[in-house]
Amino acid sequence: MEQGETKRKWDRSAVAGTVFWGAALGLQLAARNIPGFGQWYAVSVYPVLTGTLGKAVGGLPFSVSEVLLYALLIGHVIWIVCLPLSAALRWKRRISLRNVFKHTYLAAAFLFFLYTAGCGINYYRKPFSAYLEYKTGAYTKEELKELCKWLTEQVNAAWTETGTKTSGQMQAAGADAMEELGKQYPALSGPYLKPKPLLISRLLSVQQLSGIYSPFTIEANYNNEMTPYNIPHTICHELSHLRGFMREDEANFIGFLACAASDDPEFRYSGWLSAWIYAGNALAAEDIDFYSGCYRALRPEVRGDLKENSLFWDRFESKVSEAAEAMNDHYLKANSQSEGVKSYGRVVDLLLAWYADTAENSP
Repeated sequence: MEQGETKRKWDRSAVAGTVFWGAALGLQLAARNIPGFGQWYAVSVYPVLTGTLGKAVGGLPFSVSEVLLYALLIGHVIWIVCLPLSAALRWKRRISLRNVFKHTYLAAAFLFFLYTAGCGINYYRKPFSAYLEYKTGAYTKEELKELCKWLTEQVNAAWTETGTKTSGQMQAAGADAMEELGKQYPALSGPYLKPKPLLISRLLSVQQLSGIYSPFTIEANYNNEMTPYNIPHTICHELSHLRGFMREDEANFIGFLACAASDDPEFRYSGWLSAWIYAGNALAAEDIDFYSGCYRALRPEVRGDLKENSLFWDRFESKVSEAAEAMNDHYLKANSQSEGVKSYGRVVDLLLAWYADTAENSP
């Protein structure tokens, strides 16, 4: 009787796992091969997830995805300790191994389904650039130099002391900045869930990550121990994923737009300096002398922030960070971002197009 009952439970788990795998794969294939499916999902189905699961999770004061990770690790340790005890009897060992495979199969299927529903399909939605009146194109080195020179002026004018706010104040200011930007761009409109700092941000630091979006819990998480000027832009970057914009270059650009237009001086400074860094990195590859001139033109306090930032991330250069970057590169490529981690830098194309439009329409 016990063996029959175990088999029936295994059969139910196998069926449930297969259903989740099939549903996830079906949605992935539909997003990749049916024109318009990703866009329909992003504006029709995904908002239901953010308005239900995301809203419920967002009301909690901690990162649920982080807590679940710790629970999983603790459970794994307990299992490793207890397995030898259960293996003392041969028949219990067989049941344990069967249960391990059963639960692993079902859990993997369920997580892949959650990932697909929470972000995988959104990679195939209409990009944010399609909502802009201006379009990216080919730009010259002179235009890049002009942008960097102008950004240097904006950064110097926006400089302010950072790290003066509590996490709660940063969270509220980030949500406000994104909601205000949504008034200009309807695709970003609506209330925003609370971004969450990790309880142990070192988990992100060792991977050299400033933030991460959890598709399993519909949460925007950020690294709270990194250089303070980085936090506002990272918050807005991660919150943009809650509107279904998953491309990293566009999330960087959305984060810049939200910060630059914010009423909060720390957010404005973070936005302008982040844009300067992206454009400056592109310029350094083209004209290191001109880039050096722009760097020297930054006020000393800004250069101090940049130095502090470099020292912070240099502490975490390791095999772990290299492995994390390689995994992120493969992940992005698997989701049709062919340039992998290099796609983060494509924000410069959007900045150049935005600057050209801004200069053309300025009085």
